[in-house]
Amino acid sequence: VLGDMLSYVADEAGFISPVPVIAAGSHDTASAVAAVPGLDANSIYLSSGTWSLMGVENPEPIINDQVLAHNFTNEGGVGNTIRFLKNITGLFLVQEVRNQWQRGGQDYSWGDLMAQAEDAEPFRSIVYPDAPDFLNPSNMIEAIQDFCRRSGQPVPESVGQITRCCLESLALRYRSVAEALDELTGRPLTTIRVVGGGSQNSVLNRFTADACQRVVVTGPSEATALGNVMVQAIATGHLSSIEEGRAAIAASIEQETIEPGDGAGWDRAYERFSELMPA
Repeated sequence: VLGDMLSYVADEAGFISPVPVIAAGSHDTASAVAAVPGLDANSIYLSSGTWSLMGVENPEPIINDQVLAHNFTNEGGVGNTIRFLKNITGLFLVQEVRNQWQRGGQDYSWGDLMAQAEDAEPFRSIVYPDAPDFLNPSNMIEAIQDFCRRSGQPVPESVGQITRCCLESLALRYRSVAEALDELTGRPLTTIRVVGGGSQNSVLNRFTADACQRVVVTGPSEATALGNVMVQAIATGHLSSIEEGRAAIAASIEQETIEPGDGAGWDRAYERFSELMPA
């Protein structure tokens, strides 16, 4: 608790009683990670949305040549923790192809896109989501098709093919980051805990479990807001600790646990994906 809101600000806002000013997680991902139920030493968190942030919670930073080579960052977290993570292009790919179809007069709902993706042929075409090609193209559909063409793959044409290409590629990227986290932390990371808007995407979550061959646990979708409120509750004494706060959040939401299925097809796809990744 930093103190009370300045009186002239409180007066202008119409507050009658003093309003405490509390320092919560000052970055949205810090608040989101604080809200991840069950986050422990064997868990990976995945803040999934337009962008994905994937990492682990550590007591101390990890700084060495391998971390530099893998381009991971050490960022401050709530409670003097370190968010050891990597930034990944997330559902931006799907959002942008959907926007492109809308500009062409085809307004597909998210449900439409996921249904058509599930019906499409698996592993037909894959891309490397973090390639510069996909940072901010004028036409995401053409950028994906050009990438596949240049890499000697079938060019995705239909709505289902393009959407499935995005989702499978993202799940494979999650696998590459999870394997790097195994190497860099030196500990078994058996569970991926997905929060944020992407935690509601059941197709991507299932792909992630299968691609990574790890248990995926989803929720909450509004992790940033809940983490912010949780830290305020700790500061004001309504909760005793982050652990109690995470337990309270877990008791307040519905979570889904997804066990990994057959990973053989994903293993073969990952071999192809690895060839698309930069050295």
